[in-house]
Amino acid sequence: MCPQRTVNGSEDCLYLGLWSRPWIDPNAKRPVVVFFFGGAYIEGDASFTIPPPGYSTLNVSDENDFIYVSPNYRTNAFGFLPGKEIAASPTSDLNPGLLDQQASLQWVNRYVSHFGGDPNNVTIWGQSAGAGSVVAQIIANGGNTKPKLFTKALVSSAFWAKTYRYDAAPAQGIYDQLANLTGCADVEDSLACLKTVDVQAIRNASLIIDSDHTYTTSSYTWAPVIDGSFLQEDLAVEAAQGRINPDLVWGMYNQNEGTNFIPPGLQNSTTVSGYNSSEASIDGWLAGYLPTFSTEQLEKVKELYPPEGVTETSAYNTTYERAGLIFRDSVLACPGYWVAKAARSDGWVGEYTISPAKHASDTEWVRPRHALYGPFPGPSANRVQWNTLSSIQVTDPFVYEGFTGAFASFIQTGNPNAHKLTNSSIPGVGDLRQNEEFVIGSNVFSNVPLKYLPERCAFWMENGGSVPE
Repeated sequence: MCPQRTVNGSEDCLYLGLWSRPWIDPNAKRPVVVFFFGGAYIEGDASFTIPPPGYSTLNVSDENDFIYVSPNYRTNAFGFLPGKEIAASPTSDLNPGLLDQQASLQWVNRYVSHFGGDPNNVTIWGQSAGAGSVVAQIIANGGNTKPKLFTKALVSSAFWAKTYRYDAAPAQGIYDQLANLTGCADVEDSLACLKTVDVQAIRNASLIIDSDHTYTTSSYTWAPVIDGSFLQEDLAVEAAQGRINPDLVWGMYNQNEGTNFIPPGLQNSTTVSGYNSSEASIDGWLAGYLPTFSTEQLEKVKELYPPEGVTETSAYNTTYERAGLIFRDSVLACPGYWVAKAARSDGWVGEYTISPAKHASDTEWVRPRHALYGPFPGPSANRVQWNTLSSIQVTDPFVYEGFTGAFASFIQTGNPNAHKLTNSSIPGVGDLRQNEEFVIGSNVFSNVPLKYLPERCAFWMENGGSVPE
């Protein structure tokens, strides 16, 4: 793994893992999925164990047979340090973590055919910051990446935090703070100094910077920045103008996942860490979360998200739920909705509502357990392969096949319904062109008209220029 926040990892880390079922026809070229891990851009790593994290997606059905690729990329200060000093240096890059990802896609484009993969049928997929990374690749190079490195994108709860220009005051402040914490602030060439600093010192400083921004201007500090080259414009601008790379996009979000990232005190009548459930407290949080919004813009946020309100799938009446919904839409739901709507050919949107439907709750359906070699316990019991099903995938095959099976179908064919595993009486994934979202519930699937999300996402898109400074 690449250097993490504490003591783990090595700078010699830019590796990827590749997995497949046994090759029967060495001349056949199978679809490829490249999975980017999450971790708020501050931690995380590719798994080089057998099986990889998303292998249960492949195992859901014999109809699907694709290559699975899991690459590393740099995070925290090593992967996302902004600042004008970085931009001015001929030997440094802005957004190196995103460039690591693009390098892995270039590797796939050049070499995956030697491993039985089809370089012209590549899906990129990620969860949380991994999905935010997918969004970054979707809009990379103004939506005109050459050669075309992927045709499909699967976005699971895209963590797309506020994307400042690399030299905007908040972004430059991160660089200056890192230089100060590592003793490089008062030297003539602070970047040259930073390159001599011990890895552990940079990690320690990265942790301090991260915690300084929690619940004020952000929930996490490290994130992509607009660099004018790889990321040319903000997501809202690129999506509004249809400048995206893939032909097909499926965006997913979870019903209650915004509450993972807001001050816990917002759910209490008494003050905890500076926050409580009062209207004044949510005003204070909003002012910190959106520091460049005008009074009129903040009032519009509160109008779109009133103290008591509804979404496509739920109702709410607490300050905590209200704030969570604001965060969910602005950071996690709308980015996936925007890129799905802007897809060149077709797009889908889905909402995961199985309780507690928090951030990452949905991953239990695609995450395998430890590998055991033996008979597959599902529909293809005579097939000998990795037994990767988790307990919930075994005990609830209806959701596993309907949800994970749709993911696998999308990766394999570009259509989440082409290899549908549930019977004909069960709804498949509705098309966003019909203004519907696919809802995954407990023992039920449905397609629900989109009513509130488009209006709210339109506001965040229209005011995207006011989110960063």
